[in-house]
Amino acid sequence: MDPKDCASPRLIDESSLDRWEVIGSGGFGQVFKARHVHWVWDVAIKILHYDNGSNANALLREAELMRRGESPYVVRVSGVFKGRLPKGGPLVHVGLVMDYMEQGTLADLQGTVCGPPPWPLAFRLAHQVALGMNFLHTLSPPLLHLDLKPKNVLLDSSLNVKLADFGLARSYHSVSRRSKGVSMEGGGTACYMPPEAFSIFYKPTCASDMYSYGILLWSILTGEKPFSNAFSSLVRLRIPEGDRPSLDEINTGQAEGLAALVQMMCQCWATEPQQRPSFLDCISVTEEQYHIHKSDINNAVHDVHMLLEKKRREKKISEGLTKLHITQPCKSSSQPMSFSETKRFPPSTNEEAVSSAVPNHAPESDTPPVTHQKEKSAEANFRPILPGACQRQFSNPEAFNKQPAPLQITMSNVTGFQLGNNNYMHLGQGSPERRRHPTAPPCFNTTPPYSGSHKGQTQHNN
Repeated sequence: MDPKDCASPRLIDESSLDRWEVIGSGGFGQVFKARHVHWVWDVAIKILHYDNGSNANALLREAELMRRGESPYVVRVSGVFKGRLPKGGPLVHVGLVMDYMEQGTLADLQGTVCGPPPWPLAFRLAHQVALGMNFLHTLSPPLLHLDLKPKNVLLDSSLNVKLADFGLARSYHSVSRRSKGVSMEGGGTACYMPPEAFSIFYKPTCASDMYSYGILLWSILTGEKPFSNAFSSLVRLRIPEGDRPSLDEINTGQAEGLAALVQMMCQCWATEPQQRPSFLDCISVTEEQYHIHKSDINNAVHDVHMLLEKKRREKKISEGLTKLHITQPCKSSSQPMSFSETKRFPPSTNEEAVSSAVPNHAPESDTPPVTHQKEKSAEANFRPILPGACQRQFSNPEAFNKQPAPLQITMSNVTGFQLGNNNYMHLGQGSPERRRHPTAPPCFNTTPPYSGSHKGQTQHNN
């Protein structure tokens, strides 16, 4: 099947897309974010590995299935991409162009929150997934998802559910099983597969999705991955024997209606398919529990948004810090010099006045001062940056009374230091405004012994 023969969705070529950015990857290929230059909004493009046209046909069948299942709880397909990728060479790729979901997947949210979301949001997630799956099952013929898990539950800007990547196992079994990679080491999709799926006589039904929904509910209510420490081979052995995720992780007294949802969850993952409820039955439970907490949903979404924004800022700062490093070339090595490798002087007279107020103050060292000999000029003695101290830079007047007279520079909370020639520094952010420490004297008088022309002059401390 050629993309040109696909009446719906439309064909989108490379000239219509700009600002490509990789946002995900897997055995199937990669997921990109791009800006559609004519629509002027961001889209997500799922690019499959090119395989002599076989994956292109599989992708077009997936697009048709998603078009059939289009609903408020299923991600919308905007078109099919065919063209070259940025910096991807002359090879032509095909991909599925979908609405871009700003908040990623439910798995991403669980990794950020590090636990279950606020209970009003958890109840809404459970309810919206049931609504989306019920719609798929009411189609004629029913559209089976067969890969329901947190990675395939997308979230829009308001954290509403959008199901994605469904119907693959049903429509083209070889592509879904190979691409999803139910590995012998990692578990993966096997944790969400029903007991009957591990039999050679397995025939998918609506009850197959119902079992996966039960495991997904457990993941929503706990914020954890089921059987996270078990090999896939062990999961395949134990699930048909009746093993399920532990209920000890859920305290049903934490929220009103949680006990009813947990009871329904256990019915969903029953060993016998005929004992599992339908999604229509589940909706009667999830809707009731969601309405109990509906008045608090806006606050819950706001709290999660604030947490997500905080995590993004911390990640941005962390990435900026990784770019900050100081290097100093020397005769023997060109490796960066760390603060732990530098020598330190005892604090000066002025610094002793404030050293007790500075946290993590470095202990005094017995290292003697460095002279003005050329061979030692590259090994500067300076105190490392002390967090919390005021910014100051001054010379030690007592040093001028020693022979030969060294020059000591003490710094705290400065953004840079350079000694000698051919040194360089990489800074991630701009430096703060320099200011004088309040305890530093305006000036001092000294008679440098190394220069008779300076006798009697006032040495200002700038």
